[in-house]
Amino acid sequence: MSIFLQIILATFITSSLSLVGGSLLIWKKLLDHKYLPHFVSFAAGVMLTTAFIDLLPEAIENSTNHAIYESVLLGIVVFFFLERFVLWFHHHDDLHGTKPTAVLILLGDALHNMFDGAAIAAAFLTNPSLGIVTTIAIAAHEIPHEIADFTILIHGGMKKTRALYFNFLSALTAFVGAISGYFFLSQVEEIRPLFLGFSAGMFIYIACSDLIPDMHTEFKKQKRWKQSWPFIVGLLVGYTLITTLHH
Repeated sequence: MSIFLQIILATFITSSLSLVGGSLLIWKKLLDHKYLPHFVSFAAGVMLTTAFIDLLPEAIENSTNHAIYESVLLGIVVFFFLERFVLWFHHHDDLHGTKPTAVLILLGDALHNMFDGAAIAAAFLTNPSLGIVTTIAIAAHEIPHEIADFTILIHGGMKKTRALYFNFLSALTAFVGAISGYFFLSQVEEIRPLFLGFSAGMFIYIACSDLIPDMHTEFKKQKRWKQSWPFIVGLLVGYTLITTLHH
């Protein structure tokens, strides 16, 4: 299978999880409070391992310049402001009694998914095994991420089927990022390591700013350590996949 088809297949898998996330929310039994925090915890472990053990070392190894750490910082900063943008409009929503949040979530999610697609393309173009691990990390995060987005859309006044439809449409922007990333990064190889660094920064920010704080909140509520085990499993699964696939 060609690299391009691998990228398209990986993007299709991660995009399809928008339907899975919404379906899980509709089927409330699977979203019992006992289960969702475990998804979040597992995803945090996989994303951190992928960022520090795979993406960042690969970026440094293939780089011909010294801007890798700057690209990691840029990834963190870009997603910081993307989240600030969403939070600002959410606050605006609360103050003025309107509901722009649902539309904004779709726009923010579309940008997020486009970056995911480009990250998949950069990873596969660098190394197919890196592409597989990156896809798994993104997939692990997509279920809790899409469930959260779907919940906000419902809160914004959308019916469940309509919210599921628009959530899936926003997920399709991953193909825009993947295809454009493939053709651009195929021509400009020296930028690939920088985009891998950017992707590592993106993963670090999502794990540390979004997923791990949720873990701490749930820990305070539940007064127990059970949620820590999926995090450790996520770390071990990520590390095992990385070392196995590279060998």
